[in-house]
Amino acid sequence: MRTRATVAALSGALALSALAVPTAQAADNPGARAVKAQLSPFTAKSPAKAVADDAQGDTKITNVTVNGGKDIVVGTSLKKTYTVSVTATDPAGIYDGYAFLWHGTDLKTGVDGAMTPSVDHGTCKTVNATTATCSVTLVADPASTVYGNILAGRWHVFASAVGKDGDYSTKDTYKSSWVKRASRLTTNASPEPVMKGKTVTVTGALTRANWDTDKYAGYTQQSVQLQFRKKGAGSFSTVKTIKSDGHGNLKTTVKASADGDWRYAFAGTSTTSSVTSTSDFLDVK
Repeated sequence: MRTRATVAALSGALALSALAVPTAQAADNPGARAVKAQLSPFTAKSPAKAVADDAQGDTKITNVTVNGGKDIVVGTSLKKTYTVSVTATDPAGIYDGYAFLWHGTDLKTGVDGAMTPSVDHGTCKTVNATTATCSVTLVADPASTVYGNILAGRWHVFASAVGKDGDYSTKDTYKSSWVKRASRLTTNASPEPVMKGKTVTVTGALTRANWDTDKYAGYTQQSVQLQFRKKGAGSFSTVKTIKSDGHGNLKTTVKASADGDWRYAFAGTSTTSSVTSTSDFLDVK
């Protein structure tokens, strides 16, 4: 089992070291104030020393999008690469935009996780003379940046933008984003085939990634919907809702009425992703 303190220190040191931004090249240097604005949030060696909310002039961050607006879902081994986009405006135009995700209670004194870019600047696309959208790429890695189950749930999104005239704006929590443990779900309807009116037993299992052990384990006492789609129909309907048992297993019975597909569906929680199982077709005689 990984040691929380060791990995937290390692991930923080490696990830936050990427936050130091060098002086802009002379060809596109917006001025000394902008260089200072770039450096101010990012020169710290750890998240605890990062600058909180700050602003100068009329640079405004108008929108931040994380992973296209979707939850960041991470399993037990594969890295999840995603994009954070910062849209900002300034009468003089936008020089740069930057963002990272952090987990904890306070950016200065209570950070226990961080996901930061490996580059010094965002990649910016001009919208018009005053507005640009700048993007950075982040990685959620179950071996480092999401090192334990305590990191599942709400993360804070730090965002910064710099105008071409040196004005700037930084927000330690511009918005929140959700980093969730991946879930899996199975369904099996039996017996097959079955006589009309007879009992059908539908079993399955709900499991989720355990970032402490790097394995999947049963997700217990969770509400899961049993759904049915009659042969030839276009959509599923919910038949009943049951709860997973102490091992994450599912089991219920229904009466066979028509040929069709059975499946389980889980809506997800604040720490765990939603999932729908592959359907199981049942032939009714």
